[in-house]
Amino acid sequence: MTEKVFIIGGMSCAACSASVERVTNRIDGVSRSSVNLTTSKMNVIFDGTKETEEKIITAVQKAGFTISEEQKEEITVKPNKEDNTKAPIITSFILCALLLYVSMGTMMIDWLPIPPIFHHKNYPYNFAILQMLLTIPIMFIGRKFFINGFRSLFLLHPNMDSLVAIGSTASFLYSLYITFTIPLSPNSIIHELYFESAAVVLTFIMLGKFLENRNKEKTKDTIKKLMSLSPDTAVVFENETEITVKTSELKIDDIVIIKPGAKIPTDCVVIKGESSVDESMLTGESIPVNKKADDNLTGGSINCDGVLYAKVKSIGEDTTLHKIIKIVEDAQGKKAPIAKIADKVAGVFVPTVIAIAIVTAIVWIIVSGDYSLTLKAFVSVLVIACPCALGLATPTAIMVGTGLGASNGILIKSGEALERANNTKVIVFDKTGTLTKGKMTVDNIFCNTEKNQFLNQLAAVESLSEHPVAKAVCEYADEQNIKFEHDFADFKNISGKGLYALALNGDEYFCGNERLLNENNISTEEFQFEAEKSLSEGKTIVYLSKNGKALGFVSISDTLREESKEVISKLKQMDIKTVMLTGDNRSSAEYIGNQLAIDEIFSQVLPSEKADVVEKLKEQGTVMMVGDGINDSPALATADIGTAVSNGSDIAIESADIVLMNSDLNCVLKSVILSKLTIRNIKQNLFWAFLYNCIGIPIAAGLLYPFFGILLNPMFAGIAMSLSSVCVVGNALRLKTKKLDKVR
Repeated sequence: MTEKVFIIGGMSCAACSASVERVTNRIDGVSRSSVNLTTSKMNVIFDGTKETEEKIITAVQKAGFTISEEQKEEITVKPNKEDNTKAPIITSFILCALLLYVSMGTMMIDWLPIPPIFHHKNYPYNFAILQMLLTIPIMFIGRKFFINGFRSLFLLHPNMDSLVAIGSTASFLYSLYITFTIPLSPNSIIHELYFESAAVVLTFIMLGKFLENRNKEKTKDTIKKLMSLSPDTAVVFENETEITVKTSELKIDDIVIIKPGAKIPTDCVVIKGESSVDESMLTGESIPVNKKADDNLTGGSINCDGVLYAKVKSIGEDTTLHKIIKIVEDAQGKKAPIAKIADKVAGVFVPTVIAIAIVTAIVWIIVSGDYSLTLKAFVSVLVIACPCALGLATPTAIMVGTGLGASNGILIKSGEALERANNTKVIVFDKTGTLTKGKMTVDNIFCNTEKNQFLNQLAAVESLSEHPVAKAVCEYADEQNIKFEHDFADFKNISGKGLYALALNGDEYFCGNERLLNENNISTEEFQFEAEKSLSEGKTIVYLSKNGKALGFVSISDTLREESKEVISKLKQMDIKTVMLTGDNRSSAEYIGNQLAIDEIFSQVLPSEKADVVEKLKEQGTVMMVGDGINDSPALATADIGTAVSNGSDIAIESADIVLMNSDLNCVLKSVILSKLTIRNIKQNLFWAFLYNCIGIPIAAGLLYPFFGILLNPMFAGIAMSLSSVCVVGNALRLKTKKLDKVR
């Protein structure tokens, strides 16, 4: 199967997106079609044949929309065209104000100044003609509503534009008819003119669309900020010369110079220099990170102080920044399951509203015989109905939510993952590199000789090995300023046990576990108490013996992350069960688990068995798996929500639904809080959209008229319809102000 993204043009409301989905999902060979109203993107999975693709394009075009395949773009910020759309709206408002002054102002307040030739008492016909002349330009400015609306209606895919077009046209034609009949009853019939209704409805709906689009653009702020991180130029160091080139012209292995305050042009590795780098926009981590030779630099981050010379290691689509933008864009283009509720309603919404409007008109003409009253009710029902609010409820909240996540170093790959995270009942943590720092460190020394001398000899032997434990010992010795350079005549690596070394002066050393020393008849009884205590705490111990006598041991452990305990505690406050999954021995696992108050511990689990454990835990509810290594990939894929720490392997990140851009476990907590905030916002939007229509349409139909004499004017119906969409998008934008570190 092939998955493609198409850009759909001409959509104005949820009914449009529902129509596109309906016609494409009917095509043989299409397994799934999903349209996002906010991004105007259609994601289609189909059999991959050219014939099916052509059928998709034809079906969309027949439904009255344009379609084009999504093109890959450079990472640039497009200029805002917002100002270009202000002029017609301002013009409409000026004409609208004049129209209201003429049509309603002078009739309500008789002394308001108006040229006598247009006064309704003296020249009613001129009074009507002036209103018509002021209305026609407004209708021309809003002509797209008529073009799109009637085209969609004739193609049997009516949308919001269809409702506006029918309502405005009905008001205008009725008023035109009244204009021609003024000579028959000039003093009474002019009160039945509704030119202002057609004009005001169009003007306020255009304003509503403008505000809606402006707010929708704000939901894309995070993408724009990410795009702006990529500098236009880079300084290449070539032949002892600095050359400024476009970032897009950089090649792999180019040497670039990054000066203080400059943005890092692309992913590269430091070859010379030392500096601190601000990676906050990419990772959410506010503290600059120190960088030196052999450290990786991420394109888009900012060099704070020193000068760095770095070699380019990836460009274009392979850079971290480009991948982040792609993940965020994809997530914003994909629907959450909760959106299906609104989609189903939107699919039948407009035809239902048209039917209600027609029935309303028939009832009122039969009951009252008043054409003016009937027209008011008919137009008001059409105009007040708002499928836009339904269609925008979910995608706008997801766009803001995923953007907020990205600015906090949390990349969410889909709306579905964002929604599932809201229902998390169990979070499974890998131990090494997730709950712990994943780095072995020496935490204690027990010896029967002088400590520095002991450490000198131990580090000298361990320096012959590349084992992580050996590196931990040597790094600790470096930190203590211990010199440990020694020459050895012989050296052996004894698999699973440790090391043997013979010094030039004939001294024999064994360095390793208790078994290694015991096999060589070296007693460790002197250190038994301390050793057993260290082992019970899950630590690794390394003995050193010299010439047949044990000198002592160091205990080595993988230390907990500072935030681990607090994160586990906060998750428990949210009634989320915590589980630790590790291949380590039981004592080590239980020691760490007890320190953190983890609810359940699975130890000595092979990589191939981790997925089975996760599958079993799913019986208890929605499971999130948090891991960082290749051996976590099956478990990440099996979990309902796979969450990968980005300093882990690429395979783990590929398998995950959520990627944490830094190793701070608070991001796990934040991702759950973000999901809950976003889903709550979506439910608020859907509630408002449904409630608005459930209350607004009956009032517009005249439900209150028999009891209170209230019949909604089409002008106010248009204002209400516009405000409903703006309110939904505005509510989604409130998410941007939320903090993700507070348990809710």
